[in-house]
Amino acid sequence: MAGATTAACAPPARPEGLDWPQWRGERRDGVWRETGLREKFAGEAIPLRWTAPIGAGYSGPTVAHGRVYITDYLKDQATERVLCLDWKTGATLWTVAYPCSYENFTYEAGPRASVTVHDGRAYALGAAGHLHCLDAESGKILWRRDLRTEYRIRMPRWGIAAHPIIEGDLMITQIGGADDACVVAFDRKTGAERWKAFGDEASYSPPIAIEQAGRRLIVIGLGYRLVAFDPASGALQWSHDQPKGSWPIAIPAPAVVGDLLFYTTAHAGSHLLRLVRDRPAVEVVWERGRRPRTDDTLSPVIPDPLLLNGLVIGVQTDGELRCLDLMTGKRQWETVEPMPKAWHATMHLVRAGDSGDRAWIFTEQGNLILARLNAEGYHELARARLLEPTPEQGPRGRMVTWAHPAFAYRHIFARSDRELVCADLAAAP
Repeated sequence: MAGATTAACAPPARPEGLDWPQWRGERRDGVWRETGLREKFAGEAIPLRWTAPIGAGYSGPTVAHGRVYITDYLKDQATERVLCLDWKTGATLWTVAYPCSYENFTYEAGPRASVTVHDGRAYALGAAGHLHCLDAESGKILWRRDLRTEYRIRMPRWGIAAHPIIEGDLMITQIGGADDACVVAFDRKTGAERWKAFGDEASYSPPIAIEQAGRRLIVIGLGYRLVAFDPASGALQWSHDQPKGSWPIAIPAPAVVGDLLFYTTAHAGSHLLRLVRDRPAVEVVWERGRRPRTDDTLSPVIPDPLLLNGLVIGVQTDGELRCLDLMTGKRQWETVEPMPKAWHATMHLVRAGDSGDRAWIFTEQGNLILARLNAEGYHELARARLLEPTPEQGPRGRMVTWAHPAFAYRHIFARSDRELVCADLAAAP
């Protein structure tokens, strides 16, 4: 039975700046639109505003209305939790905990999906399919569902990971349920099922919303194909097949710029599609498979690619930072300067503003980097240690932190399997 506990804390101070209320930010595009940020670090480590103890988890923090939301897993208690903290102090405001078994999971280091905060509600999806809708201020459980039991989920070996998306009155997520329930939409206020669709195997890739031919569509990578559907009904609008591997390992989301959609996975390589203007359909611009990995392609395991200024910049399977020309797929450059090569190595790229060529890079080693990324190459501007990595997540006990950070109120919020930290990135007065 899930339960909530509330700490005796004053309400969070009113924040100044932009929220980061869901995975990859307010628009799910990996762009931090705040200004007045620092361009250099004073030392080798970034001073922390606060640090708070938490359990293990791959889920990144989200930040909204002065509160920080995170999920974790207490392995010794077989318990998943949703936590809410004050953004200024790190004090725990409330906690919701419930029993959860990770039996037969590969990588047991906690929940995968970030909490989605919308209209006063916090939606938390656990790795085994426990779905909670909580009052974002108090932690009161408004509704909950055990999706693994209800939908007979064909559990992916890495668990349920696709960050839920809110679209109108619906909360939509990918779960891999039986009987054509790979994707399910729930009434976001009541939790009632509104529709289910697709008999595919699930991937770990989250949905995004796009505009095409005057219509709002949801695009998501399923096990072996990319689909677009009507969010109100789940009706398929177009589909693009991907090469099959031994098992689907699609984690990054599709990325869109203008009428171009780029999609890349570790098992299928890279695909650039053009969104047809007058109807829901796509045309192939170019496609390249994952092998050989030295070819002009991109095949990341975890990190989402960044599209900027006609380039695709992403993290190759072995951890190299690679740049492709968007329109041709031709490789422009590759570097291991941000971090050494390692199997499944991970770093998260967030664009600094809507224009320009700067990006924040958070590496699996816990380093935060500010760099310029353009056709000429990788140009590091600043680097400092933010967080100490931990051994629970990575392959064979490698010390890593794989969770995507949040950027809000001119601060960064990042987690390991032992702590959640907050650091001020505002420029000096």
